[in-house]
Amino acid sequence: MALTVHLSCLLVLSVAGLAQGIKDSLRVQNPGPRPLELKEAFTLFQIQYNRSYSNPAEYARRLDIFAQNLARAQRLQEEDLGTAEFGVTAFSDLTEEEFDQLYGNQRAAGRAPNMDRKVGSDEREESVPATCDWRKANVISPVKNQKSCSCCWAMAAAGNIEAQWGIKTGQPVEVSVQELLDCGRCGDGCRGGFVWDAFITVLNNSGLASEEDYPFQGAVRHKCQAKKHQKVAWIQDFIMLSDNEQRIARYLATEGPITVTINKKLLQGYTHGVIRATETTCNPDYVDHVVLLVGFGKTKSPEGRQAKDASSRPHRHSTPYWILKNSWGPAWGEKGYFRLHRGSNACGITKYPITARVALPAKKPHQVSCPP
Repeated sequence: MALTVHLSCLLVLSVAGLAQGIKDSLRVQNPGPRPLELKEAFTLFQIQYNRSYSNPAEYARRLDIFAQNLARAQRLQEEDLGTAEFGVTAFSDLTEEEFDQLYGNQRAAGRAPNMDRKVGSDEREESVPATCDWRKANVISPVKNQKSCSCCWAMAAAGNIEAQWGIKTGQPVEVSVQELLDCGRCGDGCRGGFVWDAFITVLNNSGLASEEDYPFQGAVRHKCQAKKHQKVAWIQDFIMLSDNEQRIARYLATEGPITVTINKKLLQGYTHGVIRATETTCNPDYVDHVVLLVGFGKTKSPEGRQAKDASSRPHRHSTPYWILKNSWGPAWGEKGYFRLHRGSNACGITKYPITARVALPAKKPHQVSCPP
C-alpha cells in the first residue's frame, strides 16, 4: 500500500510539469524526440498499473497515446468550469476508442421503456438538506471493479437495491451482480445492458442471492444459477424520477440512492474534484455509463478557473455537487467515487434517474420476456 501511494505521488509530481509542454509539442508537425521526463513518467505509470508491452513498436505506440492523453488532460483542465483535476489514470495508455470499447455501454444510450416519470410536488415546497451522503449510513457496499466486463448497469442496479434494502429494513446486504449477468432476460451478460433489465431480472427471479453465495466472476459466462441460492433482497417495482435536479435531490435525501446514466467521456482522465462540464465537452444527450447516485453537497472553492476579477483573485462561493459511485475499483477517482456539478444537468445526469422500490416478494411474480 505504501509503495502504491509513493508511486502515485511520484507520478503526480513528474507529470505536473509535463502536460503543458507535451500539449505544445503535439501542435508541432515534427515534435522531435520525446523528453526524458515523459519516458520516466511513463515508466512510473507502467509500474503503478502493472503494464507491459509485447514489443518495442507497441511500447512506442503506447508512449505516444500516453503523451496525447496528458495533453488532453491539460486541455480538459483548462476547459472545465468546476474544480476537477485531470491527469494520469489506469486508462492513460488507451485511445478514446479503446476506452469506449472496454468500458462503454452502448446499449445504455438506447431508449428507456415506456415509463412515466414520477412527478413530485412543487419544488418551492420541497425542503432539501444542504448535504446528504448515504455512505455514512452503512448501506453502501464496497466499490467493485467491472474490469473487462461491460456491466456498469448491473453493478449500479445491485448497489441501488442494496442501499434501498438497507434503508428500508435496517439490514445491510450485498447482492449478486453475477446473477444479474447470468440470468438476464435478454442474455447479454458482459456485453452491456439497461438498468431496467436488471430490475426486471430481479422481479422474474423473485429476488436476488447474496454476493457471497453467487460471487462476481466478470466475463466468465455461466448458466443461470438463481434457483440454487437463497434470496436475500426483493423489489416490488422500479420507477423513473423527474428530470428536475431539485426533485432528484429531494428523493435521494428522503428515500435513498438511485441509478443514473451519464456521458462518461470525461472520466477517462479524471482524478478528483467536481466536474462542471459544458455541453461541448460532455454532451448530455449521449449517455453511455450507469452509476449510483449516493449523495450531494457543496464545497467552498473557486467556481471556475476563469472566474477572476481585475486583481486576479478567484470569486469564492459554494459549488454544489453530486456524489456518484463508479464501478472501476477503489483506486480510481476519489476512492472509486466522483463528483459532478449539481444544477447544470452535467453529462446528462437527469436523463434516466431510476430506482427500484424494495419489498418482500409477491406470491406470483409477473414474468417479463425479452422483446423480439
